Amino acid sequence: MLFYPLGRREFITLLGGTAAAWPLAARAQQPVKLPTIGFLGAATSSSYGQWVAAFVQRLRELGWIEGRTVAIEVRWAEGHTERLAEIAAEFVQLKVDVIVTHSAVPVLAAKQATSVIPIVFAVAADPLGTGLVASLAHPGGNVTGLSVQWTDLAGKRLELLREAVPGMRRLAIMANVDAPAAVLEMGEVQAAARTLGLDTATLEIRRAEDIAPAFDALKGRADALYFCVDPLVSDHRVRIITLAQGARLPTMFAFREFVEAGGLMSYGANFSDLYRRAADYVDKILRGTKPGDIPVEQPTKFDLIINLTTAKALGLTIPESFLLRADEVIE
Repeated sequence: MLFYPLGRREFITLLGGTAAAWPLAARAQQPVKLPTIGFLGAATSSSYGQWVAAFVQRLRELGWIEGRTVAIEVRWAEGHTERLAEIAAEFVQLKVDVIVTHSAVPVLAAKQATSVIPIVFAVAADPLGTGLVASLAHPGGNVTGLSVQWTDLAGKRLELLREAVPGMRRLAIMANVDAPAAVLEMGEVQAAARTLGLDTATLEIRRAEDIAPAFDALKGRADALYFCVDPLVSDHRVRIITLAQGARLPTMFAFREFVEAGGLMSYGANFSDLYRRAADYVDKILRGTKPGDIPVEQPTKFDLIINLTTAKALGLTIPESFLLRADEVIE
């Protein structure tokens, strides 16, 4: 192959043309960075998967299609609290545009990792009481989301449980005392029980290994069992329900998935609806709204769910008037 020397003018002309072409070529080769959502799950995909699916479906409806207009990074702590800080730090390293999570402990882990990246909680039991936001109307900072009013509904749940179990005199309350919202709810349940003249026994757990011994300590001490739900309790709901059935105890929970697994009843916010609404928060943030300017909203849908099969197994006769008030009766 022959090479012909270029004159100075030709060389400068060629160099100029090449330099002009470089940015165009670079832009053509660089993949467009999609807005990225980091989803931080405290439990497992089997526990929260259907709610994540509701969240993703609503994003699609809003025009955010995974892999096309948005990227979604999902991480599960699988009940290991120490993993929450690691995942939050990973999301900061990845420079995600918004972190979506749930419950006080994961939100606080995300807050400790970043004061800049917006954080949206799809559900939180008591955002004010657990220090997630400064105000419901004006959250400020980088955190906002949806409250499930668990503590506010504690008294209502207890009244419903007593109505379904009219002979109830002794109530056991199980809570993960490392979960701030569960501790607040436990206090509300104890106060409501005193008002109703019920004796209470508290069962404090911190890890999965505490669950079975707590049931062992409960034998003969309660007529019904109230659970303060958090990611630990949610992640082990099948085991918890099995132990409760073995102890022949009527149970009250905050959401329907426990009743589907064999619990007696639940009353609380509709989680699928809350996760869908969390997608609306993310949509606003990705379009430029500051999280601190988006008010924390409260639930609009509350469901009373009863498992009639479980009631029959426990020898309970649920009044027809009570069943008619239920949003769903599982048979």
